Amino acid sequence: MTVQPSLGVWLRQVRAPFLVLAMALTLLGIATAHWHGFDHAGHSLLLVIGVVLAHAAVNLFNELSDHGTGIDAHTERTPFSGGSGMLQAGKTTPRQVRLAAYGTLLAAGAIGLYFCLASGWPLLALMACGALAIRFYTSHLSRWRVGELVSGLTLGSFVVIGSHYALTSFMTLDVLYISLPPGLLTALLLFLNEFPDAEADRRGGRRHLVIAFGRKKSAMIYAVSVALVFVLIAAGPFILNIPHVVLIALLALPLGVAAAAQALRYHDDPPRLVPAQALNVALVIVTDLLLALAYFL
Repeated sequence: MTVQPSLGVWLRQVRAPFLVLAMALTLLGIATAHWHGFDHAGHSLLLVIGVVLAHAAVNLFNELSDHGTGIDAHTERTPFSGGSGMLQAGKTTPRQVRLAAYGTLLAAGAIGLYFCLASGWPLLALMACGALAIRFYTSHLSRWRVGELVSGLTLGSFVVIGSHYALTSFMTLDVLYISLPPGLLTALLLFLNEFPDAEADRRGGRRHLVIAFGRKKSAMIYAVSVALVFVLIAAGPFILNIPHVVLIALLALPLGVAAAAQALRYHDDPPRLVPAQALNVALVIVTDLLLALAYFL
C-alpha cells in the first residue's frame, strides 16, 4: 500500500521550524537593499519563497542520505538533531522524499533563474554553488571536513549577498562584510547540532569537524567562533560604510555566552546539551533579525 503523507508529516520531514533561518537570512538581504534605496515587495516575497524552497531541499536531501546510510537509525534524536524520524517510522518513502527534494530544488532554481534574467547573471554563480552544496553536502562535503564551512558560506552568506543583488543588481563591500556574521552563525548552527550525532555519523561514513577534533576541542572552537561573530558585528561600523545601529545586534550576545558556556560544560552529555542547542538556534535567528532590523531602521 502506497504511503500518502499528510501535510503535518511533510512539515516534520522538511524540518519546518528550521526554515525560519532561510527567512531571516533573506530578510537581511532585503534590508540591506532597502538601506541602499531599493524596495520591491513582490520580488522580496518571491526571494523568501525561493530561499525557503532551497532550504527545504537541503533538509530533504540530508534526511534521504542519513536514512540510506543508517545514520538516523542510530542517532539520539533531539528537537535540533538526529533527523525527523519520518522515514524510519514509515510515514514517508525514500522515493517520495527524493521526488520532493529534487522538486523543491528545481522550483528554487526556477525562481533563481527569473532573478538572473531580471537582475543579472552573476547570480547564477551563487545559485550554482548553493545547488552543489545542497545536493552534495551529506554525500560528499560532510565526509571531507568542509561541510560546515561550505554550508555557512553558501546557505548563509550567499543568501544575504544573493538577496541583496537580486533586488539591486549591484554589490558593495559593506554587504559582503555584513554577510559574514550570518554565514558564520549558519555554520555554527550545523556545527553544534553535530555533537549528539558524532558517533552515529562516524559509523555512517561522515568525517565532519566534531569527529575530526573531538567534542571537547570542538566546544572550544564553537565558543571562540561565537565571540568572533560579535567582534565582526562590533567592528563593522568603524571600518566600512555600515550603519552604527547594527550594534543593536550585540543584544544577542547573552544568548551566545550562555550557549558557549553550556557547550563547554556539557559537550559530552547529549541530553544536557539540548539547552545549548536551543540557545544556539535562538542566537542565530535573533542575531540575523536584529541585523535586518538595524538596516530597516
